[in-house]
Amino acid sequence: MIPTLLAQGEGEWLQGEGPESDVVMSTRIRLARNVQGYRFSTRIEIGESQELLGFLREKILSLPDRNFLWADLRDLGPIERQILVERHLISREHAAGDGPRGVAVEPGEKLGIMVLEEDHLRLQVLISGLDVEKAWREMSALSSGLAERIPFAWDERFGFLTACPTNVGTGLRVSAMLHLPGLVISRQIEKANQTAQKIHMAVRGLYGEGSRPASDLFQISNQVTLGRTEADLCAEFQEVVEKIVAWERETRNQLLAERRTELEDQASRSLGILERARTMTSEEALQHLSRLRLGIHLGLVENLSLAKLNRIFLWVQPGHIQKEAGKALDPQERDILRAEKLRELMP
Repeated sequence: MIPTLLAQGEGEWLQGEGPESDVVMSTRIRLARNVQGYRFSTRIEIGESQELLGFLREKILSLPDRNFLWADLRDLGPIERQILVERHLISREHAAGDGPRGVAVEPGEKLGIMVLEEDHLRLQVLISGLDVEKAWREMSALSSGLAERIPFAWDERFGFLTACPTNVGTGLRVSAMLHLPGLVISRQIEKANQTAQKIHMAVRGLYGEGSRPASDLFQISNQVTLGRTEADLCAEFQEVVEKIVAWERETRNQLLAERRTELEDQASRSLGILERARTMTSEEALQHLSRLRLGIHLGLVENLSLAKLNRIFLWVQPGHIQKEAGKALDPQERDILRAEKLRELMP
């Protein structure tokens, strides 16, 4: 699977296209589903989980009009699992877990399925920009196809049954990856975080729950699934994110009017460092790339497209760096190779 994904380039979510793509890098919809008659992944025994893995693999790969690639995570090394995390195809918990577990991904990386993570199935749609309606159409088609072949655990009162009570009901998580340098620079990001929490939205880092924000990237998602319809959750989420996008754009324009020279200087310095540095940590690289991303949208950086910047953003991640080296590297070795890769990729 990994060589195929690397050969095809980057996923759709990195294309820098779609509505509101100046602020919203990607929209993701996940559905948690469990199979009737099997214990949850948190309680299941090895023999039962191996049987379930084989059952789900057969059902997924036999879906008509689909072309999923499959990988058993036990057959992948740490670097390959890290690459899948960096591409947002599996969670960090799924990568680090023990026992039978797998992942299915369609070419283009728009559709993915984690098998035997916290739930038996975590279906995912990941697209570029902010388009919750489009993502839900894709998800609805995928989940309906699987529901015809797999008896999902369902309760007339509570809806779909999940390992975590907060997912019971629809099992739906809608999230978006937002680039919010304006709110960070203006020191309004904590206010945005508190506002989101008041309306039952969670704000997390680049890799979801438990991760820290990196390069001014924040993941926002719904927290409530019970007692709401999928249509209501999607519509409400779209509305909330659109308001944050408007807030970020207004702040960027104000910063440009009041601190243009400072922003130009930051973008120019970041460009120079990325083009010439001989060693570069992940955090430093992401921060400089964030400044360039802001500079592109404010018209301060030329000869660099958003799609190319997103490609660079992915290929300097630790897993991708080590895959290119063909071996595990210590942090210092990664920093040296990362700087070399940046000098190669920058315009």
